[in-house]
Order: sequence, then structure tokens, then C-alpha cells
Amino acid sequence: MMGPVLAACLLIILSTAWISQANGALCKKDGGVCTCNDKTKSVDCSSKGLTAIPSNIPVETTELRLNFNSLSKLSPTAFHNLKELTYLNLDTNQLQTLPANVFDQLVTLETLRINDNQLKSLPPKIFDSLTKLTWLNLERNQLQSLPHGVFDKLTELKELSLQSNQLRSVPNGAFDYLSNIKTLWLNDNPWDCTCNDILYMAKWLKKKQDEGLGGVDTAGCEEGGKAVLEITEEEAAEDCVYPNTTTAIPTTIITTLASSNDDDIPELPVPQENFQKFLGYQEPDHLPTQPQCLMSISGYLGLMMSLVLTSAAILYVIHFLKKA
Repeated sequence: MMGPVLAACLLIILSTAWISQANGALCKKDGGVCTCNDKTKSVDCSSKGLTAIPSNIPVETTELRLNFNSLSKLSPTAFHNLKELTYLNLDTNQLQTLPANVFDQLVTLETLRINDNQLKSLPPKIFDSLTKLTWLNLERNQLQSLPHGVFDKLTELKELSLQSNQLRSVPNGAFDYLSNIKTLWLNDNPWDCTCNDILYMAKWLKKKQDEGLGGVDTAGCEEGGKAVLEITEEEAAEDCVYPNTTTAIPTTIITTLASSNDDDIPELPVPQENFQKFLGYQEPDHLPTQPQCLMSISGYLGLMMSLVLTSAAILYVIHFLKKA
């Protein structure tokens, strides 16, 4: 009677293994591409050529490295199950935008690195849930402006790097809630010291220099080489006029279009990419990468092996039942 019992146990074990294979492997020890450390609860997926974030990252992970990959976009829910994260590294990818709520569940996060990407703007309130954050690195992107209040909830932040972007000024009050800031890097931005929008930052930096804040003298004017904190109201007297994303239509054109017949209006060519955006077309968020394809092949091979062993176990059980 021991034969059928052992065979049944083997069948259960093989079924569990099959389910594990079906879910895919993340860590190298299981046939995946990432390095996982169970003691430190860290997952290192850096330099794997990933174009999408793996979906099976353990929920108890505290450190996640996704730097030096080929990520161009993030799913809005990419990190929503990782509420234990204290360290997240996304640097040196190809991110052009950030979904508005992508960091909302990371309430214990202390370090966030998004440097060396292609971000031109940040969504409003993107960091509002990161109240434990102490280090935020946004350097070497293409940021042209900052949303009002984008740093207001980061009262524990100690280091902020905005260097090597395309910032010309910051909104009034942008740094007012950074009560624990120790170092602020602002160099290599085209700060416009002729525009009165710069006066808030100039006065704030001057005050913080007296309080010993590091990095305040790294912000230099685009023209003249003068430090931003030295700019006076007389020097920054001009109203700010920056190019907008929208362009006003001359009233003469509007009048002409309004008085014309439909047949007189010329047909304007629409670029294919704009037409796709109009129809709501979007590129898929998750495209398979070479490592992920290898993982899939490994999963299929494991599945086939599991099926073979499961079939053998079933035949083994049938054999002993017939003899019983």
C-alpha cells in the first residue's frame, strides 16, 4: 500500500512545480534573469536589456534595481504591490514620461533615482505619497519646468539633484517645504536671470546659503556667468516669456475660415503618428525582451518535463491500484 501513497505525494510535488513554472521565474536561482537576495530582500535586475518591468517581483522586496535597461515607459501600476520598498533605482533608461500615480503606493521609499533618462516634465503630485523620501535624483534629464508644489510633501528630503536639465526657473514656493534639505544640486541648467521668475529662487538660495545649505552656489545664470543667488530685482526686471506648446491662431485666419464655404477649405495632411494619437492608439506597455523570451522557453521546457513526470506518476499509481 506504500507504493500508491508515495506516488500520490510525488504527483502533488510535481503539480506544485508545474504551477511555479507556469508563473515564470524572476531570480537566477529559479531560471530567471535577476539576482535576488532573500536575506536583504533585494532584487537586482540591472543591465538586463529589459523593456518592461517583471510582473512577479516579490511583494516583500525592499530594494529594487532596474537601472541600465531599456525602459521607455512604465505601467501606472508597476510598483503598486511593492509597499515595502525603501530603495528604487530607475536610472539610465529611456523614460520619457512618468504615469501620474506610479509611485503612490511606495509610502516607505527613502531613495528614488530617476536620473539619466529623457524626462521633459513631471506630472503634478507625482511625489506626494513619498513622505519618507530622503534622496531624490533627477539629474541629467530634459526637464524644462517643474509643476507647482511638486516637492511640497517631501519634508524629510535631505538631498535633491536637479542638475543637467533644461530648467530656466522654478515656481514660487518650489523649495519652501524642504525643511530638512542638506544638499541641492542645480548646476548645468540654463537659468534665466533676466526674468523676474528667477527672483524667488535667488532669494531662497541666498537665505539658505547663510544657513549652510550645500550646493546653493551651483546655480549659475545662463548669460554672464553670475550666480543666481547674487541676482537683484533690478537685474531680473523683465516679464517672463517662454515658448508654449500651443500657438495662437491669428484672428485674420479665424475670420477667413468662418466666412468660407466648406468646399473652399483646403485639406490639411495629418501625420500618421498624430492620426494614431487621435484614434487613441498606444504602443503596448509590455513587449517581450530577449531575456524574457529565454525565460519563456525555459518555462515551456519545465512545463513539458513536469507533464512527462506527472504522466509517469499517474501510470505508477494506476499500476499499484491494479495490483492491490
